[in-house]
Amino acid sequence: MNKHLSTPLLQILVSLFSVYVTHRLYRRWEKRKGHRRFAKEHGCQPAKVLPDRYPFGIGPFLDEIKNLKTHTALENYIALFRRLDCTTFVGQFLSINFVLTAEPENIKTVLATDFKSYSVGEERKKGLKPILGEGIFTTDGPPWQHSRELLRPCFARSQIGDVNLFEKHVQNLLRAIPRDGSTVDLQHLFFKLTLDVATEFLFGVSTCTLDPEKSRAEDDEFVKAFTYAQNSVEEKSVLALFLPDRQFKKSCAYVHEWVDALIERALANNSTLEKSPDANSLSRRYVLLHELAAQTTDRIRIRSELLNTLLAGRDTTASLLSNAWWSISKDPRIWSRLQREVVSLVPPLGENRPLFEELKDMKYLRATLNESLRIHPVVPVNSREAIADTALPHGGGKDGRSPVFVPKGTIVNYAVHAMHHCQELFGEDADEFRPERWLDEEGKKGLRVGWEYLPFNGGPRICIGRE
Repeated sequence: MNKHLSTPLLQILVSLFSVYVTHRLYRRWEKRKGHRRFAKEHGCQPAKVLPDRYPFGIGPFLDEIKNLKTHTALENYIALFRRLDCTTFVGQFLSINFVLTAEPENIKTVLATDFKSYSVGEERKKGLKPILGEGIFTTDGPPWQHSRELLRPCFARSQIGDVNLFEKHVQNLLRAIPRDGSTVDLQHLFFKLTLDVATEFLFGVSTCTLDPEKSRAEDDEFVKAFTYAQNSVEEKSVLALFLPDRQFKKSCAYVHEWVDALIERALANNSTLEKSPDANSLSRRYVLLHELAAQTTDRIRIRSELLNTLLAGRDTTASLLSNAWWSISKDPRIWSRLQREVVSLVPPLGENRPLFEELKDMKYLRATLNESLRIHPVVPVNSREAIADTALPHGGGKDGRSPVFVPKGTIVNYAVHAMHHCQELFGEDADEFRPERWLDEEGKKGLRVGWEYLPFNGGPRICIGRE
């Protein structure tokens, strides 16, 4: 009986499997047909392909792990472009199709002219949302637009130009530097400085990592939890590790608890502030949390935007300071010229400190920071995910000047560091730290840059805190 029944059942299963396979093959054929049609209509040509010694993109994955361990990823990206003799190539990374480009017009297309065809990528969202929530760096479309509109007014020059706030923390930094001539790790101190400043600007409460006498135990725990969670996200996203991490969950929970307590306090005091006669006084210190609390009572939204902004403001500024001081320390000529400019601005003792606008007008200091951001961009490589079939204007064909087809789901990585070191864009001395290239001096005009210089991203998602 079972023998007779099993034969028709087996036939049905085989038939269903055949239908499924045929359907999948047909869908794949239709998809490839659509790709060929799109590429032909847009004049696309094949781009150079990154050679892989293993199948399924395992080679680039292993190379990336090695590069991260030896801290040579950025140098090797430049070497790849030079070895392949191009500024755009394609490849696979664990079966994920990717494009790596250092071509300004391609980056402009991704970030601006074809902005709607790209997202920040699902992997980034999955990695960052547990700690940051849904904010300006973890969303696309209308939610992202809402976040940007919520935050943009908070970064007006009148709001971020509180020199006195910075001065207090800079003095703490100076006191932490030994006076006996011993070696000091400035980068470690710079990360403390930017965290202290950022938390006071964002939350109204500084972590005071540079002033242990004022730091609280719960603030120290917040710093540890936030740092662990951030590092955990970076390691998982790069190395594709998906093992359970209980400490990560605990760290995220503590970070949220710490911020939520401040939010509750701000919302409770909001009505009192509004009724206060000096509520709109210019003397009232600016705190982003208070401004957000005045616009919305959505606690999760406030927390998410604050943590998104903290992530952006802490590491990038600390990296800029570290890179700039490292470069300045190797060139006494740059150091001396910066000193002369500072002396010409700093008023005699007892007078008011320089204003924010006066600091902005320090031309050689600005040139030095611009050059640091060129040589050492704080976000050296970034990416977007194609959410529709699209194309990049350059990279295809033998000469690399034809368009390149970018299928939906492709990860487009843009190598800002490699672009900033391109001799065709910045001259034969592109690898040299030379602030003077930005100045109008000796009858020569300084650099006038476009999309080849991208320290703050570009297009609709350009950094709102770049000033």
